[in-house]
Amino acid sequence: MKSKYTVWKWLLLAIIAVFSVYVVTPPKEKIRLGLDLQGGVSFTVQIDEAKLREDLRLGDEKLDDEALEAKVSSIMLNADDRVLEVMRNRIDALGTSEPLIMVGKDHRIIIQIPGTNEWEFSAAEDSIKSAAFLEFRLVHKNNQQLVDKLFTEGRKPRGYEIAADGSRNFYQRTAAFRELAKDPNYVRELGTFHAPDPLYEFMLEERRLKNGQTVYEPHYVLRKAEMTGDKVSRAAIERDPMTGEMRVGLEFSSVGKTEFARITARYAPRGAGNVNSDVGRQLAIVLDNTLYSAPVIREAIPNGRATISGAFTARDAAILRNTLNAGALPAPVKIIEKRMVGPTLGSDAIRGGVGAAVIGTIAVMVFMLLYYMYCGLISNVALISNFILLPAGMIVAGGILSVFVRDTGISTSMIQLPVLTLPGIAGIVLSVGMAVDANVLIYERIREEFQLGKSARAAVAAGYDRAFLAIFDSNITTLLTGVILFAFGSGPIRGFAVTLSAGLIISMYTALVVTRMVFDATVPDGRIKPYRMLQAVKNPAFDFVRRGKAAMFASLAVIVLLLGVFGVRVARDHNAVLGVDFTGGAAVTFSYEERADIGELRSALNAGGIGDAAVQYQSSLEGGEKVLEVKSSHTEIDGVAVAKLAQDALDNAMPEKKFKMIGDETVGPAVGRDLRNDAIIASIIAFIGMVIYVSVRFQFGFALGGVVALIHDVLITFGIITALGFQVSLTTVAALLTIIGYSINDTIVIFDRIREDLRADQRTSFPELVNNAINKTLSRTLLTTFTTMLAVGSLLVFGGGSIRDFAMTMMIGMVFGTYSSLFIATPLTLAWYKGRRPGFATRAK
Repeated sequence: MKSKYTVWKWLLLAIIAVFSVYVVTPPKEKIRLGLDLQGGVSFTVQIDEAKLREDLRLGDEKLDDEALEAKVSSIMLNADDRVLEVMRNRIDALGTSEPLIMVGKDHRIIIQIPGTNEWEFSAAEDSIKSAAFLEFRLVHKNNQQLVDKLFTEGRKPRGYEIAADGSRNFYQRTAAFRELAKDPNYVRELGTFHAPDPLYEFMLEERRLKNGQTVYEPHYVLRKAEMTGDKVSRAAIERDPMTGEMRVGLEFSSVGKTEFARITARYAPRGAGNVNSDVGRQLAIVLDNTLYSAPVIREAIPNGRATISGAFTARDAAILRNTLNAGALPAPVKIIEKRMVGPTLGSDAIRGGVGAAVIGTIAVMVFMLLYYMYCGLISNVALISNFILLPAGMIVAGGILSVFVRDTGISTSMIQLPVLTLPGIAGIVLSVGMAVDANVLIYERIREEFQLGKSARAAVAAGYDRAFLAIFDSNITTLLTGVILFAFGSGPIRGFAVTLSAGLIISMYTALVVTRMVFDATVPDGRIKPYRMLQAVKNPAFDFVRRGKAAMFASLAVIVLLLGVFGVRVARDHNAVLGVDFTGGAAVTFSYEERADIGELRSALNAGGIGDAAVQYQSSLEGGEKVLEVKSSHTEIDGVAVAKLAQDALDNAMPEKKFKMIGDETVGPAVGRDLRNDAIIASIIAFIGMVIYVSVRFQFGFALGGVVALIHDVLITFGIITALGFQVSLTTVAALLTIIGYSINDTIVIFDRIREDLRADQRTSFPELVNNAINKTLSRTLLTTFTTMLAVGSLLVFGGGSIRDFAMTMMIGMVFGTYSSLFIATPLTLAWYKGRRPGFATRAK
């Protein structure tokens, strides 16, 4: 019998399918790839309040604490939006393709630049670091006499020595400068070096001699600015017509022209502020507290033009020009996280990820067809429908998840696809395996209805009705995990949350609605003969309850042992166990043409200054190149980035191996601490969420058994993964959280059957009834795990790097999740009720 709504159901399916195809056509324009797939660089920048306070204190030492905090609060008001605008202007000036710049939490700005080359990567970093605070300050009128006195008396600041060039003296940095520069008090010490007056600051102008030597010329510069760079309307690169050197020319706004003309007229020879001298005053040009030049004012300059000269390369001049044109930051910033993925790794990721998805899907489809035959064919139709409808599901999931956390990296319009990341592809592959879980539950129920002698139509209808609650509950718990991953994850992990959630939403629709529509359209009204299906487990009668206590003690012993091993390894070398996401530091990835010995690599890196280097060979995705990962707990050593030190060390020690940096991750300690805390909070919220949901849907005793089983799954999986040598990273945590959502599925299926049998059978004892329910659902428990393992197995075989870590974690978690559903969750629930039947046993069916 056909429902009167049948036509409308098919029409709705067609509309969703057309919309889904529309949002991905043409793919090159509509599908946006994350940095891990197309290559690029990502920065997390934070407003440096400590540096802001220090700068304000240096600028006005008379400020008391209350006035200082008031000034800081005033500057920080709306500072995020102003920093965002300046950063956007600077990055846009580099000509990069579709950069993503957005505000994060705790005064952080996230900047993602896809497909950057090495020049853009370096230029972007330099542009971001610069505060671009331009000032024009007067140099002391007796500056030359003061400087001559310094050299005559042999006075030199710490970290410098006196160097002569003919008749002129300069300062030159010593080897001690790098170490001294790390001391925050050194800047104050240098600024007050033999200053004639507290109003003046000792500053050094960098110069380059003809022999290429870098020296520094001292000046005593007034701390108070005569004029600031906010009146600069345009900066441009120029060449000195006499020397050919690069310089940056400045043009002022109309207000700036007037003010600059007034200043230059006042301090020109015999000007109002320089009445008794035939020599003009020097006007220092200071950018970000660095003295670039101090030209003499020879006459009034009414045209509103000035130049910044220095030992500029073309690149330096271009960055300075772009930075000045973008405007000054309202407060200093610091880069607290940096991640770079080379285009080679990105292309390998796409190839391997797509390959894993295709092979995983084919494996699942072949199994379903062989095992369930005609019903399996219908589930394969649903699986193909999942891929067609997935883009629409991603838009829906992205919109729902964005309610919890606003992330412009997901989408900027209602019909724009979220960014696809490598973990996002993993989420699609995982959802393939989970998509047929619902079909397995339905088909096993249909099998039972056929065994009761029902007709085909009646068996199908009853199978869908009886499987609905188990499907609904198990998918809701996994969706809850997706929400938590999105809320507490970042970047690629959010991409995983979106595709996993989208896959679940669409698979529920296709499994419960689309396949039912196909059955309704194809099952003859008079068919009595059951559909052919294989049956791997026939009439099981295993006593799970009796073995529950022994299983729990065995699991506890294994967990204690594994956590003990983990603790010992962390105490011995935490860098080898914990990923850079949690420890902070740098992880640099190199390609190579010839493999080098690990011991030789460590020696070379140690000689290059990286004393704590952890070295590991890895493979990128299937078919891609082999890579070397070098990890350090430091982001910089003596002011030099670990990535550069590592590249230089390998080039110097073994140039024939041809190591080339193709990836760089730098995570500051603050970010590492936040990620670690977020992972802990996310896990706690996930467990609490499961307790609440299962308590509402069942009872607290069931929730207790389910959540203890989940804790068991997470701990034992975590212990095995770390014992096997895998590092704990964001990807590992994402897999563990996914296990929390997925592992409860099998337990809920068993709980659902227990609840159903309790209402139907008032005589059987609770322990016996529980054991019978486990045996009745054993086939579907094993089958749902197996189909998901087929999909995840493709990631394990054809994936690489972090995705392989994810797949291995999931595989172990699924095995022990199935084990805990059978031997941990239900025995604990029995223990809670002490053999008594739960209260809902007497409710109406």
